[in-house]
Amino acid sequence: MKITIIYDNDSNKANLKADWGFACLVEMNGRKILFDTGADGSILLHNMEKLDINPAAIEEVFISHKHWDHTGGLSAFLKINPVKIYIPDSCSKHDGAKEVVKVKEPFEIHENIFSTGELENIEQSLIVKMKKGVIVIVGCSHSGIKSILDSAVQWGKPYAIIGGMHGFKEFNLIDQLELICPTHCTQYQSEIKSLYPQKYISGGVGKVIEI
Repeated sequence: MKITIIYDNDSNKANLKADWGFACLVEMNGRKILFDTGADGSILLHNMEKLDINPAAIEEVFISHKHWDHTGGLSAFLKINPVKIYIPDSCSKHDGAKEVVKVKEPFEIHENIFSTGELENIEQSLIVKMKKGVIVIVGCSHSGIKSILDSAVQWGKPYAIIGGMHGFKEFNLIDQLELICPTHCTQYQSEIKSLYPQKYISGGVGKVIEI
């Protein structure tokens, strides 16, 4: 699988725009899923263009939670490509999509691709099952890393976590992971990097992670 960070607080290249928010493209088994849309549609689409990502080739959008820095680019994206979107049950229904799927419970989106369901009535995370283990993609982890990982184990042993982690500091919970990429709102990035230098991967717009 391949994950390309499209929207983040930092940028890896001068021609890519950084901004508060998060979005990434998840490519798995020929499928292209946009995870979150950042805060600003013009920045999202700019970064897609510079990264040679064709919005029209994306099949679905997965929204982790309703906060503006994860949904702000959705309207602009849907004007170009009105695909099916998956949103937590607590989100308002969004106009412009071909279909809106409101998510409450864990379910299989496609073979080996799952939603944790809406945890703590606020946020869902995307799960990709691989031979190595389970890849966990998070927006802000408002529901808590423990809650997210506890949900993820129903599909296998967690191998990696990628995305925003806010004030998470129960670092023992990620001891067994093989790959950690804290992005966006993660407050303790430097501590995580210091504790897990061999597992840590820096994020930023333009970062490509292949697993």
